[in-house]
Amino acid sequence: MARELVNPPELHPAPGFSHVAIAEGTRVVHCAGQLGLEADFSLAAEDLHGQTVKAMRNVEVALRAAGVAWDDVVRRTIYTTEPTAYEVITQAIDEVTGGAEHPAQTIVGVTGLAVPGCLIEIECTAVSG
Repeated sequence: MARELVNPPELHPAPGFSHVAIAEGTRVVHCAGQLGLEADFSLAAEDLHGQTVKAMRNVEVALRAAGVAWDDVVRRTIYTTEPTAYEVITQAIDEVTGGAEHPAQTIVGVTGLAVPGCLIEIECTAVSG
């Protein structure tokens, strides 16, 4: 799979994401939104950083199950009750991905998520093959 990330100089800097992700491949993998939950459905943490780390680890499990990795991800959508805390979110993402280049991304502010106490949900699309 070839993934090209583009940040046109005419656009503002992209802290923690890329403006454009161009993918070539034959297999598209859509991962459902993952919350910061443990396998027993309990909250992994009470804070945004801890929940983001766990949500990203859950995304990583889903990606591996599909046979893809962080470098195959071309799109990431984040739903959070704390949308202006992108620096906290980006730091937690980098901890899990080992600093892999960030794909195209959108952060959406929401008033709540499906599970009470959850602060963030992350979904990804990957392309391989």
